[in-house]
Amino acid sequence: MKLRPIATNFTLKDHIYDMLREAIINMNIYDKDANLRLDERSIADQLGISRTPLREALARLEQDGFLDIRPRKGVFVIRKSLTEILEMIVAWAALESMAARLAAETATDAQIAGLRKHAMRHSASSARADLSEYSEANIKFHQMILEASGCNMLQVMAEGLFVHMHAVRRRALEEDDRATRSVVDHMEIIEAIEARKPDLAARLVREHTMRLHGHVRRTWNRLDATAQSEAQKKTEGS
Repeated sequence: MKLRPIATNFTLKDHIYDMLREAIINMNIYDKDANLRLDERSIADQLGISRTPLREALARLEQDGFLDIRPRKGVFVIRKSLTEILEMIVAWAALESMAARLAAETATDAQIAGLRKHAMRHSASSARADLSEYSEANIKFHQMILEASGCNMLQVMAEGLFVHMHAVRRRALEEDDRATRSVVDHMEIIEAIEARKPDLAARLVREHTMRLHGHVRRTWNRLDATAQSEAQKKTEGS
């Protein structure tokens, strides 16, 4: 986890929370070798703050489902089980497919042009295997569809899934040349939205996300074994 010192003119509690949440989002938590344990002393030193406001922010992050604080063991970023991940992908597919339908009906020409410009600008990063850059652009693409829907509630509901979907997509893009397929799918989705074809746009987005579902279900079998091991360690430490 990489952090930068906090300026003193911010409200500390909220800003520490925001900084840590952003850092967790940017972690590749589903990487096979991911280190999920956070070092309080290192974080406090990087931020230039005392441990007291840091612990308040960590407690809030635990309440919001980002962290697991284990007495005498440490602070750990939560990683969902395989079953939970698959359910989140299904929920995201439902939300974003409706967003794509609405976008095809009501998005402005400027929003659609922005979506195409974004996709074209970052397709090259996939082609040259700059997967870190493309991963961020990929997530932004899906957020732009939600924004173009004009439905704030869809965006709020999707935000609850964002942290883990971000991490899941980041890892999956590195597997089975999925980044190349992602670029093709994105262009087809844009064309459907541009053509003002709501049914087609919704179907393409749903199929795109459910391909991710199929990939994770087939290839992430060891994730549950890891989750079970982590759960056992938690039980032993309680």
